[in-house]
Amino acid sequence: MSSESVGGIFGAIVAAVVLAVAIVFGPIGQIGKPAKPAKAEPAPPAMAPAPATPAPRGPVIREVPNQ
Repeated sequence: MSSESVGGIFGAIVAAVVLAVAIVFGPIGQIGKPAKPAKAEPAPPAMAPAPATPAPRGPVIREVPNQ
């Protein structure tokens, strides 16, 4: 057997192993896999309503004494 035929047989064996591993593990990431269910966060406990904010006021003008 020549080195080319040995290399061809070895290459075919490696290609078959790589193909088998690719089929077993499937695609990388979420492609082709079912989506993971979203975790539902519990509702925060009921609290008393916040007090109403006061109405907005205009600018504060302070008197400056004349010297």
